[in-house]
Amino acid sequence: MIIREANLDDTSAIAKVHIEAWRTTYQKIMPDEFLANLSYEEREQRWVKILSNQADDAFTYVVEDEIGQIVGFASGGKERNSDRLNSGEVYAIYILKHYQGQGLGSRLISTIAARLYQFGMVSMLVWVLADNPACRFYQRLGGERVEQKQEEIGGVQLIEVAYFWQDIAVLLVV
Repeated sequence: MIIREANLDDTSAIAKVHIEAWRTTYQKIMPDEFLANLSYEEREQRWVKILSNQADDAFTYVVEDEIGQIVGFASGGKERNSDRLNSGEVYAIYILKHYQGQGLGSRLISTIAARLYQFGMVSMLVWVLADNPACRFYQRLGGERVEQKQEEIGGVQLIEVAYFWQDIAVLLVV
């Protein structure tokens, strides 16, 4: 498995991972109809826009399996709410269900943290749905739950929680 920076040729594969991971991860959290109606084309267009407009302080990495198929991705950059000085954010991290539990998530988080560190960011946060089983993953990596907010997704009010790392140097050796 290799991790590399994403490029425009990856948009279709990233969109596929994004939707498939949403459908498995959020199966009992979001309405079935909402998940079933997610559009690969719309998601691919969104990723074309994201990857076309990324600045130095925003980036996306993909994980490829042995035959070059993208099985996961993570994106990050400067913290979007600017509430914390010198803080970065993991915007998204998704791995196909079959590849979860193999250490890829930890490697992606470490990769994002390393890139943020290069830009002088010393802390990091990630927003996660409170009912997402991945919350335990962030806790195991040392993320501290610091905030929560309500978001509407798919016509349902959901709670998002933020996990925060005061010093991302601890993530550089994950």
